[in-house]
Amino acid sequence: METNQTVEEGKTMAIISYVTIIGLIIAFVSNNSKPNEFTSFHIRQSLGIFALWIIISFGLSILSSLIYIPWLSTIVHAGLIVLLILGIIAAAQGEKKPVPLVGDFFQDIFKNI
Repeated sequence: METNQTVEEGKTMAIISYVTIIGLIIAFVSNNSKPNEFTSFHIRQSLGIFALWIIISFGLSILSSLIYIPWLSTIVHAGLIVLLILGIIAAAQGEKKPVPLVGDFFQDIFKNI
């Protein structure tokens, strides 16, 4: 059960975890020294989004070498940015709300973090 104190203590690191991969690393290291379940939830979400970003970018670069599809990369990356923004909003509001479509999956595969 999350208390208001747990959420307030973890909110800053939860938000930082969504701001670049360096922010994710900072939040992860900080959360290892003093674990906070709220921060851990958002670290798992952020880690999943960044991992998805890397995988999709790799796939798009292979696809673009085979076939030219204008704006595909822009649309996909804009969607990933929207996921990051939704994560930041949830963290700032103190909610443990998974990002749409893939958030629950990220919680399952990164449950040990």
